Amino acid sequence: MTNTSGSATGSTAAVSWRDDPAWPDVDVVMPIRNEEAHLAQAVASVRAQEYPGALRIILGVGPSDDDTERVAAELATDADDLLVVDNPSGRTPSALNAAIRAGSAPVVVRVDGHSVLENDYVRRAVEILRATGAVNVGGVQRPEPTTPFEEVVADATTSLLGTGGAAYRTGTEAHAVDTVYLGVFDRAAIEAVGLFDDDLIRNQDYELNIRLRAAGGTVWFDPSLSVGYRPRGSWRSLAKQYYEYGWWKSVVMRRHPDSIRLRQIIPPLGVAGVIVGLVVGARWRPALAVPVVYVAAVSTAARSSRQPLATAAALTVIHTTWAAGLLRGLATHVRGSATG
Repeated sequence: MTNTSGSATGSTAAVSWRDDPAWPDVDVVMPIRNEEAHLAQAVASVRAQEYPGALRIILGVGPSDDDTERVAAELATDADDLLVVDNPSGRTPSALNAAIRAGSAPVVVRVDGHSVLENDYVRRAVEILRATGAVNVGGVQRPEPTTPFEEVVADATTSLLGTGGAAYRTGTEAHAVDTVYLGVFDRAAIEAVGLFDDDLIRNQDYELNIRLRAAGGTVWFDPSLSVGYRPRGSWRSLAKQYYEYGWWKSVVMRRHPDSIRLRQIIPPLGVAGVIVGLVVGARWRPALAVPVVYVAAVSTAARSSRQPLATAAALTVIHTTWAAGLLRGLATHVRGSATG
């Protein structure tokens, strides 16, 4: 595969670390807010990396409702490998950008506060960056539930109806993709396209990967990379998560209409079809086929779950809230354009 980093940046500095036999320095950037309960574990998993080169952790810490800021400060005390930078806005992309700008390593690894890395994650990611010439690589998002409800969410989000076929959820073969979970980046490439979009509270990773690919870079998925995460722990938090995903997806779709994929259109069309089928079906029974097919599809997808009924309900929540967020986001834009 062609090394695309040079085409994305136009500089020889971007490829020098790839050709150098020494292991490149790595900055691990973490957007942190309200992570008092998980931050120490996440940092420990980074410090446990079996990486031959120099590795530094940079926390972008936002205003929190718990003692996250105190925990971060304690972790940084007398630590040469950890730096804390302020993120007054509390937004994830702002935290990532502040942390990236505070570092200088040619490889940037994104890690979230709920993430747990395998010990060879960084080393393996650097090897894949070099071997493929990609500007961003990522692997499998591995759910690690600790409660019965988290198990339900894990089963729902790793089923075909819950993932939409996203490689980072269920992929088994390495290949070029639209986006990856978290990401291990060539610094020069992401700096060349302007880093993360500060305005995108959600979907900022997908949008950055759109710009990286437009600049000639390759985004690469490899299932040998794996990151554990905690699924949402309540119905309310699950619904809020997917509503926000849908809303911010509408923003990205407006900015980058060429990025729209079939899997992103199916949920709103499916939900709308069910609603229309139920309404019309009161007078014209064949219309009831749409909601019947939806229920059958969800039931089939949830059949192998540890809690089939709850998983089917979780899939329904995911679809309806994601579709509601997407459609409301698009409608808000249309109304704003009409009044503007």
